Amino acid sequence: MQRRRAEGPAARPSNMNTTSDISGGFVAQQIDDFAQLRSAAKLGMWVFLATEVLFFGGLFLGYTVFRSLYPRDFAAASHHTVVLIGGINTAILLFSSTLMALAVRAAELRKQKQLIWLLMGTAFFGIIFMVLKGVEYHKDWTDHLVPVLNFEWRQPNPGHAQIFFWLYFAMTGLHAIHVTVGIFIMLILALLARVGKFTSGHFESKDNILRAIACTMGLGRLKVEFN
Repeated sequence: MQRRRAEGPAARPSNMNTTSDISGGFVAQQIDDFAQLRSAAKLGMWVFLATEVLFFGGLFLGYTVFRSLYPRDFAAASHHTVVLIGGINTAILLFSSTLMALAVRAAELRKQKQLIWLLMGTAFFGIIFMVLKGVEYHKDWTDHLVPVLNFEWRQPNPGHAQIFFWLYFAMTGLHAIHVTVGIFIMLILALLARVGKFTSGHFESKDNILRAIACTMGLGRLKVEFN
């Protein structure tokens, strides 16, 4: 894509929202100035987050509907989830989301070393989350709670219990995929930060990328143990 230098201050309208430290940067061909770039970046972030809310919101809605239809069976099935692991993982997600928010702030303040360590810390806690999730899934397998592949239910209405675990694995599994992808992205961003990609020059669109990733990984805080 062709890129061109943004117009100098003298050529811009006086009400243009610009700052002196980015006036000499470059914008893509379809962008008029950095004010428009900021607006487009923010719009893109909100559209991305809206798609995530719609995606996971449909799963939560499905869970709510079926739980209202089969409350006793869902309650019985929920007793087979490990609340302790779920609680620890929720705390890890909240803490890692805080680290990611601090990483965004470090990028804004152009603190390179702090940014690198915060990105690495976010990835580290993501790995811990996945290890605990693996322990949880292993217990589900040994307890024969995996629909279709390995499911045994000695209580009434096994079909209703299977619906619960279908939703359980769909919701937690999709979030685990998000976290796994996020871990690799964190490591890549840490490498990019090491060479100064996020702590020099114009960073508005990059800042929004970091925020979107943080929100995506933080969706797990909405994860429930279906009690």
